[in-house]
Amino acid sequence: MEFSIRFSNSLFSLLLILPFLRYGICDSGAVGINYGRIADNLPSPPQVVKLLRGQGITKVKLYDTDSTVLSALSGSGISVIVALPNEQLASAAAGQSFTDSWVQSNILAYHPNTQIQAIAVGNEVFVDPQNTTVFLVPAMKNVYASLVKHGVASSIKVSSPIALSALQTSYPSSSGSFKSNLVEPVIKPMLNFLKQTGSYLMVNAYPFFAYLANTDTISLDYALFRNNSGVADQNNGLVYKSLFEAQLDAVFAAMNALGFNDVKMVVSETGWPSKGDENEVGASEPNAAAYNGNLVRRVLTGGGTPLRPDEPLDVYLFALFNENQKTGPTSEKNYGLFYPNEKKVYDIPLTVEGLSTNNESKSQVVAKPPSRGGDPGDFSTSTVGQTWCVANEQAGEKKLQAALNYACGEGGADCRPIQPGAACYNPKNLVAHASYAFNSFYQRNGRGSWTCDFSGAAYVVTQSPNFGSCKFPTTGG
Repeated sequence: MEFSIRFSNSLFSLLLILPFLRYGICDSGAVGINYGRIADNLPSPPQVVKLLRGQGITKVKLYDTDSTVLSALSGSGISVIVALPNEQLASAAAGQSFTDSWVQSNILAYHPNTQIQAIAVGNEVFVDPQNTTVFLVPAMKNVYASLVKHGVASSIKVSSPIALSALQTSYPSSSGSFKSNLVEPVIKPMLNFLKQTGSYLMVNAYPFFAYLANTDTISLDYALFRNNSGVADQNNGLVYKSLFEAQLDAVFAAMNALGFNDVKMVVSETGWPSKGDENEVGASEPNAAAYNGNLVRRVLTGGGTPLRPDEPLDVYLFALFNENQKTGPTSEKNYGLFYPNEKKVYDIPLTVEGLSTNNESKSQVVAKPPSRGGDPGDFSTSTVGQTWCVANEQAGEKKLQAALNYACGEGGADCRPIQPGAACYNPKNLVAHASYAFNSFYQRNGRGSWTCDFSGAAYVVTQSPNFGSCKFPTTGG
């Protein structure tokens, strides 16, 4: 791919630098977190709210409408998704009198002081052993009608999280389709409801499970958002650099096939376990840090999936705490970002500001690919106490090129080594050249946290970048 370092006039440079220093030039997504409570050792809801605010988390998702939690969230500035559980679907579907009462007791009693933004009607209903699928859409309609009756339907969405198991086909992504036995009875009516009410589809997406079941064909780098060659969709030519995006596009393709290409999506759950049983390959603290850390970076730097590139991603991580009373394999108890004592299981950024101030977190270190003999993006030599700034390939060509222009122009980086014929001209690709320029800017400005962001186009690493024979400076020079 051809590219060039284009030096801009002063007005354009001024317009460019301001958004870079304020962390953004395009719409970014939002990161929230699931607050599950299947444990006997968790902090009190007021303590949890204090923890959330301290971490800059402004979105949380619950699995019920617990009064102590909703009361604690009152006036906190944290928006919340609440849930009507599966066991109440039959009652909610039977008549609006039930949902009128439910909305009165569980929504209006707290809203708007507690910012309830959505109601999740059921959770992964299609795999519920109690066979509650038939009740789902009638329950959603009754809940919505009750919101209308009480005058709050314009501010509170109604949706329902589905698992990826609702898909009949998911590979390649462009062939995504829903299970045929679900389409007419529930999928189409639900999508039609979401479209009519201006809501969105909630999707629980876990690349961990797909990787666990296919370790022979799915690379760990692809599952963890690390540098990889990508997977091309032979039907439309789109290239996927992460399993997560491929999964989401399979759902988008399934919706498109039914004529609902204007229904948006929110990822209501996704995560990676920090511990697992012996047969749960990939369940580890470093991998969990890499997945969640790289996912947050991906979401907060903006843009959508290859199939819907202009729709920013809104994602709710699973989960806030490790939950010691969950049943099943060891992994089920170890999805938390925090231990019950509020200590971090691993350190990752959760906000736009955190992408700069927390650049030396574990996720930054473990998320680097292994040495591959000088390939662009190879990080091979570790130097204790030293840091470098490199390009974030996930940011995309447009953002990288704009950041490169600024670094080599107004930013004052030493870009002579990446000019034609100079020592670092090869490898001749945008990521390599941008990495050199970003690092020069970073080193010359004292390695301050703000000097390695470029609106999400760069991040700090603790291993020496290796782009061919080019040596990256470790001082301002």
